Amino acid sequence: MSRRKVTMAVAYDFDGTLAPGNMQEYQFLPELGIAPEAFWEEANAMAREHQADDVLVYMNLMLLKAQQHKVPVRREDFKKRGEAVKFFDGVPGWFERMNAYAKGRDVDLKHYLISSGNEEIFAGTSIAKCFEAVYASKYLFDENGVAQWPALAINYTTKTQFLFRINKGVKDISDNLAVNKYVPKGERPVPFENMVFIGDGATDIPCFRLVKEQGGLSVAVYPPKKKGGKDKADEYQKDDRVHAVVPAIYSEDSELDRIVKARIDFVASRHALEGLLNKG
Repeated sequence: MSRRKVTMAVAYDFDGTLAPGNMQEYQFLPELGIAPEAFWEEANAMAREHQADDVLVYMNLMLLKAQQHKVPVRREDFKKRGEAVKFFDGVPGWFERMNAYAKGRDVDLKHYLISSGNEEIFAGTSIAKCFEAVYASKYLFDENGVAQWPALAINYTTKTQFLFRINKGVKDISDNLAVNKYVPKGERPVPFENMVFIGDGATDIPCFRLVKEQGGLSVAVYPPKKKGGKDKADEYQKDDRVHAVVPAIYSEDSELDRIVKARIDFVASRHALEGLLNKG
């Protein structure tokens, strides 16, 4: 009789984690003729002035600027822009390779995105199909498919709720009862100790801490070619928020590749041991 597979999840931030920079900077802001630095500076200033959520502000500012510059904001327009996003080395082949490695160890590996970026832009990327679920900020569209206002804003504190949704197997974002319902640890589809979180910045700190404190693995990545990028990431390890700090290189035999594979081995071995101990 074959052994029952154990489920494992890897959750990722997007901007600065899987791709350099922010996803809006590849095509959307160039269409507007606005420099990324100017856009984010204006968004941050508005958030400070109005004491508003910075994600809601940037999403609303995108729509205002698009209207001013007569740039279309239909769902399919956003998705088309996602095709221009470039990734860190190794990302396109990462998911298939990790899945195959996990399968060989009787581990059912699932990938999740938890991002403050635009779900509609991410949907157009070449890797969107690789994810079990995508939790990202998104717009509400009218009957003509035109973005009207933010429907969901995921900021640094709300990111953690989606780790609990993964943990409890609650995909429906509107179902707040299920995600808050008490579920015995042994009955949760993806225990935190079977979870890996990979992020890059300050908005990921609550997720880093939660996964680490609950027995999972937290990894901070940094842009390998950006000056000073490692210094910022190193602070997360010094503050005991992550287990490891590595370059955002997803190629085979990279540091990140070896770490995640070792974690898959660890989860598989622990599951096998628990099966032996509980056999009687």
